[in-house]
Amino acid sequence: MERPEDRVIERFLKYVSFETTSDENSGTTPSSSKELALAEYITEELKKIGLSDVRMDDKGYVYAVLPASEGVDAPCIGFISHMDTSPDAPGADIKPQIISYEGGDIVQKNGGVISVSDFPFLEGYKGQELIITDGTTLLGADDKAGIAEIVTAMEMLIADPSIKHGRIAIGFTPDEEIGCGADYFDVKGFGAEYAYTVDGGALGELEYENFNAAAAVVEFHGLNIHPGSAKNKMKNAALMAAEYVSLLPAAETPAHTEGYEGFYHVQEISGDETSAKVKMIIRDHDMDIFTRRKETVAKLAELINFRYGEGSAVCTIKDSYYNMKEKILPVMHVIERAEKAMKAADVEPKTVPIRGGTDGARLSFEGLPCPNLSTGGENFHSVKEFVSVPAMKKMVQVIVNIAKA
Repeated sequence: MERPEDRVIERFLKYVSFETTSDENSGTTPSSSKELALAEYITEELKKIGLSDVRMDDKGYVYAVLPASEGVDAPCIGFISHMDTSPDAPGADIKPQIISYEGGDIVQKNGGVISVSDFPFLEGYKGQELIITDGTTLLGADDKAGIAEIVTAMEMLIADPSIKHGRIAIGFTPDEEIGCGADYFDVKGFGAEYAYTVDGGALGELEYENFNAAAAVVEFHGLNIHPGSAKNKMKNAALMAAEYVSLLPAAETPAHTEGYEGFYHVQEISGDETSAKVKMIIRDHDMDIFTRRKETVAKLAELINFRYGEGSAVCTIKDSYYNMKEKILPVMHVIERAEKAMKAADVEPKTVPIRGGTDGARLSFEGLPCPNLSTGGENFHSVKEFVSVPAMKKMVQVIVNIAKA
């Protein structure tokens, strides 16, 4: 017999059939019109299951309300997830597959391998059903698993009036993966006293500390001369870019850091002798160290200018979001509520720092304290992404437990 929480899987598989890759080079919101198709689908679904005040705005944000149970006077709680998927891996024509994992490496349909040697935590999923990809695309559990879990939890609350709850607000955003998910979020209209993003990883993760984050672009301007007569004349912008990257601390990259350790992450190097560009992100949990990291990125550009002439390197740094910890500490009852809800669902809460960010990081600084809950997914932004079926079902129950008055 199908239980209400079982529908979370059917829902998730439907959501991942929509291509929603966000585009950081777009000047529109949402950054890809394809995101609107999923937003429209979810809007109609929310109406069908009986939520109130369902709306999709002109930017593709979806909002809805579950009114409080009769006689319940409690603060409004919000749940938020994002509809887009990362541009770091292909996100079109996703072919999910449900497997029964019995241990060892997982061989994907295209011959790719999710190996225990690369991902030792994989053995912890032995005996569970997992949803994987065919190895050519990401899966989209980040964050369509979160959406499916929230919608299914709302459906359960509507179907069972004996579960008393206060007013519940839900919101689904576009473009979180490119740092724009909170750009047009209607915090005032959302009306929640606090909220949870459902956008984390392994079951039980509970996060209220995240990186301070910035994006940097360093543009290099050279002078191209025929190589046969270039001595003492040519200024090779491509070599300047390579030299600049070589000056960054080699041990402070994502591949060499963990936990609270910050990093410099070079995302793209492009160009030729005349002009070149380095794109990177800067991350650190500690604000003072974060500030020093940004200063380092700028000073290395100044060094290139000292060596090759003023204007050879132009550095632009833009802050993306900040560590939400300072906004959560005054309202730790929000964390305690989530911990209690997890334990009631036989899920052991694990408070861990986010080595990234969520919409909740920015929303916390806009007056909506918003820690992050797990989804049950692993290896996000990768063709080796997967999500645990029992973990998704557990997260539905966790959300219901949080909502209980």
